[in-house]
Amino acid sequence: MLASCEQAPRPEKEFNEAQGQETAGNCPSEMVPNGSSCIDRYEAHVEELSEEGAVVRVHPANKPAGKAKLRAVSARGVLPQAHFSQLDASAACAAAGKRLCSKQEWLSACMGREQTAFPYGTRRRTGACNDAAVEPLAVVFARPASSETWGFDTMNDPRLQLVPGGVARTGRFHRCSSENGTQDMVGNLHEWTAEPGGTMRGGFYLDTSSLGDGCRYETTGHNEHYRDYSTGFRCCGDR
Repeated sequence: MLASCEQAPRPEKEFNEAQGQETAGNCPSEMVPNGSSCIDRYEAHVEELSEEGAVVRVHPANKPAGKAKLRAVSARGVLPQAHFSQLDASAACAAAGKRLCSKQEWLSACMGREQTAFPYGTRRRTGACNDAAVEPLAVVFARPASSETWGFDTMNDPRLQLVPGGVARTGRFHRCSSENGTQDMVGNLHEWTAEPGGTMRGGFYLDTSSLGDGCRYETTGHNEHYRDYSTGFRCCGDR
């Protein structure tokens, strides 16, 4: 919950690649320090690997994991991977020598030392994060999303992630930056964490308020096998 007397919001942050490199500390260059651990700066996309571990191609961001050997990657300017379950996300992080973030790691990175409701400060700033985008179900299926209960196959239609104005490339909403430099922790895609039973945090590009505001958004209604067009992730690691 927000304190009854809000502190003044932190100044909006601009992305600074050089600064991110300087503050990486003992973390890999694509990660940032987060207390005693490291966290990916961006939501993950995924590479397909050969049996020998060579990169075959970037896995399509709108396709499920399938049977390929996959490795999570954090980089700016790419479509983040959707259609992944918690189990898929955990395996992709492990292949990168990382892991899914714990609840505390994820919240710490999103809220910062001041424990603010949003990555950038105490109050919601319209347009700072990708949290009011186009509803792809209405575009692809030409009817409002509220007109019926959408089934698993519909929610995993590969066309959904390709609708313009929906999910954004990583780092595009540069004002959606946390104190430690993580991007898009609120909005864009739901992010799986390591909590047992399946928990996603931060909301996605259509909703960051109905199940908690901003960083406090928590989705617990799905198990570790669930996936759809809104389910993504990022990885953490030890320093």
